[in-house]
Amino acid sequence: MDAIRYLDRTGCQWNALPADFPHHKLVYHYFTTWTRDGTLNRMHNSLREQVREQVEGRDLQPTAALVDSQSVRAAETVGRPSRGYDAGKKINGRKRHIAVDTCGLLLAILVTGANVQDRDAARPLLWALRACFPTIRLTWADSGYAGKLVDWAAARLALTVQIVAKLAGQTTFVVLHRRWCAERTFSWINRCRRTVRDYERLPEHHAAMVQWAMIIVMTRRLARHQHT
Repeated sequence: MDAIRYLDRTGCQWNALPADFPHHKLVYHYFTTWTRDGTLNRMHNSLREQVREQVEGRDLQPTAALVDSQSVRAAETVGRPSRGYDAGKKINGRKRHIAVDTCGLLLAILVTGANVQDRDAARPLLWALRACFPTIRLTWADSGYAGKLVDWAAARLALTVQIVAKLAGQTTFVVLHRRWCAERTFSWINRCRRTVRDYERLPEHHAAMVQWAMIIVMTRRLARHQHT
C-alpha cells in the first residue's frame, strides 16, 4: 500500500520505486489485483464513510451529489482506442467523469476518451451512482449536462439533475454555488502527480489511480482528526 501511494503521489515509474519497497512487479500485481477484485473499492468506500461520519458529522450515505468532468493529456502508453481529442480544451487524451458528495468525497468515476461529451458519459455515471447510492435524489451539474439528460434522469432514475449555469456576463473565474465543490475535488486529485497526466494503458487503472489519490486525502484527514 505504501508503495502504491508513493508512486501515485510522486508520479514515478513502476520500475523506479525505491529499493525500500517490495519489487515493482509484486507491487503492480497487488495494484491490478485489488483493482480487479473490488478490494480497492471496498477500502475507498470504507474510508469515505469514516470521513463523513467522524470528520464531517454526516450520515454514512449521501442524499445529494455533484457531477463534473476533467480532460487530461495522455502519455504515449495510452492506446488510440481509449483516447480522444477534446476540441474545447484542445487536449488529446482521456476524460474523467466524477460524482462527489457535498463534502467533495468521490462517489463514482468513469474514464473515457476526451472526445466523449459530458452528457453522454453522464448516463452510465448517473446509473451507477443511483445503483450504489439509492439515497441520492438530487444532483448538481454544469451547463454541459443540460438538455435531454435532465429528463432522462428524472424518468429513468427518479433523480433530479439541477443545472448550475454561469452568471450572466461572466468572463472570469467565479465561485459558483455547489460547482466549486467538484472543482476542489479535482484539485485534490491533481496533488498526486500520477493523475496530472494519464499514463495508464487501461482506463480502469487511471480510475484506480484517482481512487488512490482520494485515499491519500481521506487517510490524512482522518489522521489529523484523531490527533486533534
